[in-house]
Amino acid sequence: MRAVLMAGGSGTRLRPLTCDLPKPMVSILNRPIAEHIINLLKDNGITEVIATLHYLPDIMRDYFQDGSDFGVQMTYAVEEDQPLGTSGCVKNIAELLDETFLVISGDSLTDFDLRAAIAFHKAKRSKATLILTRVPNPLEFGVVITDSQQRICRFLEKPSTSEIFSDTVNTGAYILEPEVLDYLPVNEESDFSKDLFPLLLQRGEPMYGYIAEGYWCDIGNLDTYRQAQYDGLDGKVHLQIPYEEKTPGQWIGQNTYIDPSAKIERPVLIGSNCRIGPRVHIEAGTVLGDNITVGADADLKRPIIANGAIIGEEAHLRACVISRGTRVDRRSHILEGAVVGSLSTVGEEAQISPGVRVWPSKKIESGAILNINLIWGTMAQRNLFGQQGVSGLANIDITPEFTVKLGAAYGSTLKPGSMITVSRDQRPISRMVSRSLIAGLMSTGVHIQNLESTAIPVARTVIPTLSVSGGIHVRLHPDRPDYILIEFFDKQGINISKAKEKKIEGTYFKEDIRRMPIADIGTMTYASQVLDLYSRCFERQLNVAAVQNSRAKVVIDYVYAVTGAILPRLLAKFGCDAVVLNASLSQTAVSNEERENLLIQLGHVVEAVRANFGVQVSANGEQLILVDEAGLPIRGETLTALMVNMIMTAHPRSTVVVPVQTSSAVEKIARRHDGRVIRTKASPTALMEAARANHNVVLGGSGEMGFIFPSLHPGFDAMFCIAKLIEMLTIQERSLAQIRAELPKVCHKNYTMRCPWTVKGALMRHLVETHAPENLELIDGVKIVNRQNDSWILILPDAGEPLVHLYANSDDRDWVDRVLLEYRQRVQGFIDQEEGVDLLQLG
Repeated sequence: MRAVLMAGGSGTRLRPLTCDLPKPMVSILNRPIAEHIINLLKDNGITEVIATLHYLPDIMRDYFQDGSDFGVQMTYAVEEDQPLGTSGCVKNIAELLDETFLVISGDSLTDFDLRAAIAFHKAKRSKATLILTRVPNPLEFGVVITDSQQRICRFLEKPSTSEIFSDTVNTGAYILEPEVLDYLPVNEESDFSKDLFPLLLQRGEPMYGYIAEGYWCDIGNLDTYRQAQYDGLDGKVHLQIPYEEKTPGQWIGQNTYIDPSAKIERPVLIGSNCRIGPRVHIEAGTVLGDNITVGADADLKRPIIANGAIIGEEAHLRACVISRGTRVDRRSHILEGAVVGSLSTVGEEAQISPGVRVWPSKKIESGAILNINLIWGTMAQRNLFGQQGVSGLANIDITPEFTVKLGAAYGSTLKPGSMITVSRDQRPISRMVSRSLIAGLMSTGVHIQNLESTAIPVARTVIPTLSVSGGIHVRLHPDRPDYILIEFFDKQGINISKAKEKKIEGTYFKEDIRRMPIADIGTMTYASQVLDLYSRCFERQLNVAAVQNSRAKVVIDYVYAVTGAILPRLLAKFGCDAVVLNASLSQTAVSNEERENLLIQLGHVVEAVRANFGVQVSANGEQLILVDEAGLPIRGETLTALMVNMIMTAHPRSTVVVPVQTSSAVEKIARRHDGRVIRTKASPTALMEAARANHNVVLGGSGEMGFIFPSLHPGFDAMFCIAKLIEMLTIQERSLAQIRAELPKVCHKNYTMRCPWTVKGALMRHLVETHAPENLELIDGVKIVNRQNDSWILILPDAGEPLVHLYANSDDRDWVDRVLLEYRQRVQGFIDQEEGVDLLQLG
C-alpha cells in the first residue's frame, strides 16, 4: 500500500519558523514533523511514500533523498507553477495510485493505528474513508457527522461557532480507492473537503468515517507547535525520540556536556554536542536541539531551542521558541509565546515581550525592549470577525493603530486601484475609526468614496450604483453602547462572506500587507447626492399614491442616535406628517433602561397626537420597535409575525426569509396566503444572502435584527419599513392593533445558559447522537422537532460568547415550559459532566 504525504504548505501561521522551511520540515523533539509521520507509516507497514511538494521542495528532498536511510521508499511530485490544492495535487499523480492508498497531511502529529483504519475501510467496502478524531474546540477544523454505521451523512469545513454540530473532526488523513480521483478535474486546483467529498456524498458513493483513538494535533499555529513538543515529552503521543533516555524523562544526545552544578528537571530533551554551563536551571518541558551552548546561570523555563543556538549567561527564556543559529546575549529576557526567527541576534539585556515575533536574520540592539513584531504592525486577537463584522471596546480594542492595520489588511485583499465606500454614524469615535481605516486602505493603493456620516441603509443602497468593490461602515454597536462595530460590504451592499472574512484575517495575522509607492497611493473623494439617490430608489419601490392618500401621522423616536433629516423629509414629500422625537445627537450612548423609558414616552405621544402609529429607530437606521395607536409596543416575535402578515396580505404566494429561531407563527401566516418561509442561520449575512438568492422573496429578517426589502437594497432598513407600513395599512384599511389581534397564538420562549467554548462541540454532537435523525433540523445549532404537534426546541450556540441559547416553540404553553425546563437540565448536566472530566484530567 502506498501513502501520499501532502507536504506542499508554506505554514504562514507558523511564521517566522517557516520563512525558510516548509511546514512539514519544522522540528518536533528535534526531528521534522514529516519524519515522525514517515516513522508512523513504517510502523504500520506502509513503506512506499509519495511526497507532494510545492514550497521550498529541495529542503525535503535533500533531507529524505530516496528514503532508504529511514526504512522507506520515497518519491516526489513537485507542483511547479501553482499549488493544486489538497486533492488536486493527488489527482496530479493518479497514474502512480493504482490500488487503495492513504493520504496523510504533512503538518499534523499523530500516533493513530493506521492498520485498524485500513481494515475498517476494507470491511466497509468504502470508496473514501476519513480518519476522524474528537477535539474540544472544533472551530478550526472540518466537522463530520456519521450515522450509526459510521457512514458519513454530513460535514462542514471550518464552521462558525453557531454551526458546530459535532466535536468529531476531519484529521486530514484519508484512505481512498483510486477511482474516486476520476471525479476530479486535471491540472486544476481542488480540495478534498470542499470539492471531492461533497461530490461523493451527493453521488451516493460509500464514504465512511473511522473515529481513531490516540493522539492527534494539527500544528496550525505557534501555540499548538509548542504544545506538541510538551505532549511529546510527557508521553501523550508515541514518538521515536532520537536520543538515549539517560534516566526516566531525560533524553540526552551524544557528546553533550552538562556542568555538575546545573539543575535539570524532567522531562527534558537535550540534543547532541551541547554545552550546558554552571548553575544553569533547565525546567521540565524544555527542548534543546543539537550544537547548543547555554551560558552560566541561564534560566530556561520550557523554551523550544533549535540547532546551533547560543544562549548567553544569565539569559531568561520563558516558554518561547528560538530558531536555528540564533544568538541570545547575556541577561536577555525572551518571554512567553515570543518567537525569534533563524540567524537573529538578541542583544545584551534586551527584552522581547510576550507573543512578539521576530523574523529571521534580524538584530535587536542591546537594552532594547521589543513590544511589537520586528516587522510592521502589532499583535492582535486571534479572530477579527464575529457574528457581525469586527467589534470591540471603543478606543481600547478598536484603536487607531488597530484600524489602520485592519484597513491595510482589507485593502491588500483587493486589487490595486480598487475603490470602496467608507461611511459611519455621527459619533466622534466613529469618525476617528473611519479615518484610520481610510489611511490604511489608501496605503495599499485603494481609492475611497467617502460617504461621511449617513444611515447604514443609505450606504447599502448607493454601493451598487457607484461601481465600487465594496464598502465599510463604522458605528456604535446596536447592542453594546461601549463597543464599536465595523462592517464590510460586498459590491452589492451585502455583508461579505465568511470566506472573504477569513482572507482578511489571514492577511492581518500573517502581516502580508501590500505597500504602494507614493505615485500609487489611493485617493479619496466625497460622493455627492447620496441622499437624493437613496430617495429616488425609496420612491420607486413605494406605492406613492397610497402613501399620499393616507395622510398618515407618525411619531418617530431617534433615541438621540441619528439625525431626523432623511425620513421626515421623504414622508413630507408624500403628504405625511412626521413628529420627530429625540433627534439631536447625544454625546453619550443611551442605556437600555433609558431606551425603555423613551419607548413609554413615545407611547404617550402617539396617544396624545392621535398618530397612526409610533416607531423607535435604532442601530443607525436598521432596527425599529413599533408602537400601535393605543401606545402599546410591538417588538420581537410579535413584530416579525405582524410584518410577515402584512407583506403576505399585500403579496400572496410570495416568500419570506427569517432566522432559524423565529416563532412558527410565520409558517402559519404563510399557509393562510399560500406563501413560503425560508429559514436561515442566525446571522445577518445569511439572511441577506438568502434574500438576494431567492427571486420571490418580498421580506427578510426579524423583529430583533430588522427587516430587509430585497427590491430596494439587500440590507435592513427601518426607514423604508416605516413608509411601507403606511402604504400597507392604507391599502389594507386596518390598524396595527387590528392586525396584531389576527396573529396566530403561538408560545415562543427562550433561555440563555453559560457554556464553555470547549464544550460547545461535544454538546452539539451529544444532542445529534441522542435524537432520531428524522426529528433533527441542522440549519444552525440543533433543532429537535416534535412532528405530531408541530412543536420544537432549538439549542443554538452563541457565535461570540461562551453561551448557548434555548428556544422552545409550540401552540401548547405547558409543552413549552416543560420542554424548556427539561433541556435546561439536560444541557447543564452535560456541561457539568464535561467540565468534571476536564478537571479530572487537569488533576
